Amino acid sequence: MPNWFEIKNIDLLDSPALVIHTDRVKANIQTAIRMVGDVGRLRPHVKTNKSPGAIDLMLQAGIRKFKCATIAEAEMLAQCKAVDVLLAYQPLGPKLQRFINLINKYPGTNFSCLCDNEAAADEQSKAFAATGNLVPVYMDLNIGMNRTGIIPGYGAISLYKKLASLPGINIAGLHAYDGHMRDPDIQLRTVACDKAYDMVLQLKKELQQKGLPVPTIIAGGSPSFSIHSKRTDCECSPGTFIYWDKGYLDLCPEQEFLPAAVLITRVISLPNETRVCVDLGHKSVAAENEITRRVFFLNADGLVPVSQSEEHLVLEAPAGHSFKPGDILYALPFHVCPTVALYERVYTVENNEVLGEWKNISRDRVLEV
Repeated sequence: MPNWFEIKNIDLLDSPALVIHTDRVKANIQTAIRMVGDVGRLRPHVKTNKSPGAIDLMLQAGIRKFKCATIAEAEMLAQCKAVDVLLAYQPLGPKLQRFINLINKYPGTNFSCLCDNEAAADEQSKAFAATGNLVPVYMDLNIGMNRTGIIPGYGAISLYKKLASLPGINIAGLHAYDGHMRDPDIQLRTVACDKAYDMVLQLKKELQQKGLPVPTIIAGGSPSFSIHSKRTDCECSPGTFIYWDKGYLDLCPEQEFLPAAVLITRVISLPNETRVCVDLGHKSVAAENEITRRVFFLNADGLVPVSQSEEHLVLEAPAGHSFKPGDILYALPFHVCPTVALYERVYTVENNEVLGEWKNISRDRVLEV
């Protein structure tokens, strides 16, 4: 029997390529549902998969709520008949108009968005009310990542009160993303996550004491999913779980997700006795990490990346190695989300054979709206 990642009809597949093992995707979906306990509390982020094929598998499993980062991802979800879609972004200017166009084009989907300041609240309210829309808006909180959001406290209470009173806005609750929680020690990660979440709960308590409703809390991403999934008072929005990757395999060993996305690359040159060049350049795998943390080879020990360019990855091999041009290497990306965005399509694998493909349609910035 081949290893789980090996493909029997690999000679039909050009490289570089990204393949998705759909049996593992289905297993990961079930693992996420089992971890959270109540599928109604699961709101997966689709930034990882960007594909109607993956969305359909989640819909078939009973998942009804989703989260996304772009208008194209939101439109993809609407085209898949998703009923509840959070644009986890603060739409302003042209993006706000596109968001309204999206709402009007797909009335069967309940769209919501984020807001973290009063100027944005005014702009959103004016635009929503002018078009006759009443849009659910979550107040975005900064609980330590320092990327977006308002810090819980007096200013947050003031903003929430304003959002609850503005025309065109239906206050939906609180959104708190904690992507900075990245300690590989689950106990230390839990302490930090709980401390940050306590800020959210304290704010919720203060808002409710003032007679302001807080219908929903949406919390966390992949590293904190194992922690938030045990709560009963929030929705969880992991994204990478569906494909997993080497980065989270190392960071979150307590989560039982299976790597499902594999890069296919071939040896194309042997420039000297200890150098091996493969066709896996910057265009084929996310390159934001330092060079030794971009790919992990599943069937080749002892290869150390030393340089990378647009179409090539050069590896240092042990003296006397047996690699030759044409050899096929299988690799896990360390960061699968931006890696997926580099591919127009992924090839689906079942029982170690390539059987089809999924288009990553929302890697584009614009679909129709």
